[in-house]
Amino acid sequence: MRDLHLPGRSPVYATHAMAATSMPAATLTALDVMRAGGNALDAAIAAVAVLGVIEPQSTGIGGDNFCLWKQPGKKVVAINGSGRAPAAALIDWYEAQGITAIDDTGPHSVTVPGAVGSWEKLLAEHGTKGLDEVLQPAIRFAEEGWPVHHRVASDWEIAAAKLRKNGTHAFLPNGSAPKAGDVFRQPALAETLRTIAKKGAIGFYEGAVAANMVATLRARGGLHTEEDFAAGRTAAHFVEPIHTAWRGYDVWQCPPNGSGLMVLMLLGILEGFEPTSDPLSVERMHRHVEAARLVYRDRDAFLADPTLSKVPMDQLMDPAYLAALHKLIDPARAMQNLPRAGEAVLPPHRDTVYLCVVDKDGNACSFINSLFKSFGSGILADKAGVMLQNRGAGFVVERGHPNCIAPNKRPMHTIIPGMLTKDGEAVMPFGVMGGHFQPMGQTWFLDNLLQYGMDIQQALDLPRLFPYGGKLEVEPGIPAASIEALARMGHAITMTERPHGGGQAIWIDRARGTLVGGSDPRKDGMALGY
Repeated sequence: MRDLHLPGRSPVYATHAMAATSMPAATLTALDVMRAGGNALDAAIAAVAVLGVIEPQSTGIGGDNFCLWKQPGKKVVAINGSGRAPAAALIDWYEAQGITAIDDTGPHSVTVPGAVGSWEKLLAEHGTKGLDEVLQPAIRFAEEGWPVHHRVASDWEIAAAKLRKNGTHAFLPNGSAPKAGDVFRQPALAETLRTIAKKGAIGFYEGAVAANMVATLRARGGLHTEEDFAAGRTAAHFVEPIHTAWRGYDVWQCPPNGSGLMVLMLLGILEGFEPTSDPLSVERMHRHVEAARLVYRDRDAFLADPTLSKVPMDQLMDPAYLAALHKLIDPARAMQNLPRAGEAVLPPHRDTVYLCVVDKDGNACSFINSLFKSFGSGILADKAGVMLQNRGAGFVVERGHPNCIAPNKRPMHTIIPGMLTKDGEAVMPFGVMGGHFQPMGQTWFLDNLLQYGMDIQQALDLPRLFPYGGKLEVEPGIPAASIEALARMGHAITMTERPHGGGQAIWIDRARGTLVGGSDPRKDGMALGY
């Protein structure tokens, strides 16, 4: 139990159903849907549609989606709702144009959004309601407006330069980002949501909405066509989830092109470490960071669309390979030269929203939806009110690389829902958002919970750090003495400008008949149940 003399949150308890999202209004929306007879999946999609309106920097119908779904007595179901590059996205064209990297604020970073098609397919297979019903709350929020919350306002201010660069004036009322408490309305988006509610996903991928998105992109030099968008309607597909056993549980992830594989690899490397007495000990932080550096190295080399590139899953998940990576970690010193990707022998030299829902029947939904970076590309299809993602920035422009951009290809993806099961039943849908941070974030959370015995809220609250871009990005909550010790070990320390992600989780305690929820204080949201 937390120290009640100190600031903080307690876990949330309920008996029938629970939702945890990054905005209070979205959490309440999910509960309203379940109280009206909907299941956890209906509630999750209604909530994420609301988040696309009131947390617009993180998600929206212009983005992508992945989901893990578990019903009692049935297998874990996974869907890949990530979008594809245009059919004209040939490496020859990019080379001829002298493009060596994808500008994350330009049209080539925009893949055809996969979320709406994924929502429709999920509801058709596993929901009890249709888009016509679950989109109604989001329509109201877009039409009537909603106050901007503190984290949203902070992110909006940081992204204002991107929006200004792309002429996205509708999101800069009076020339600047809205302040906390300002009511922001999106009438064009409300109309698009009404079209989708009436016509289904076809109302997004074909007709006037799609034409506006395509025209917006082509005016900026994009290669997209209305045929690309029409094909995007059916691009989402169910996939076989991947999993590993860890600490007496099974941890489930979506397979590549998502980064869930990196979570399972990280857990495999960490398997041989015993917990330290202090969860923020230098020893614990150092070894987790070093394991992450090795795993992200492999991600950048191998992770790609498995339908168009070979991803060496068996090699990367081989226990012998992970054990060899484990042995590379020097407890006293940061690696100065990582081995080449896929090798375990040192050579001589060298924004997103996540939510989860559990309903009265025990169905568990782990759901993630994203524009990638804050406000995605920053490109707004103004007539449709659709902010377009920049997932295409996950591609590389390097002929022969597994993740090289190509026609109708999905990029390496960062968003990853997680699911914990035991003896074949759901124990906890969970996720930690935050772009590239997510594999690090999920494993940090799971380690806090299952190794260090924290409650679900404490496991989300604990300060975080992340090795990225040659630096070790540290949150201010890490003790100063520990930061100094990490620096002496060879880590290049930088204090992170923004908190590392956010997270939600719901623990299903069948023995006591309760649900236990946690919601990350780094976001504006909450867990609620009844």
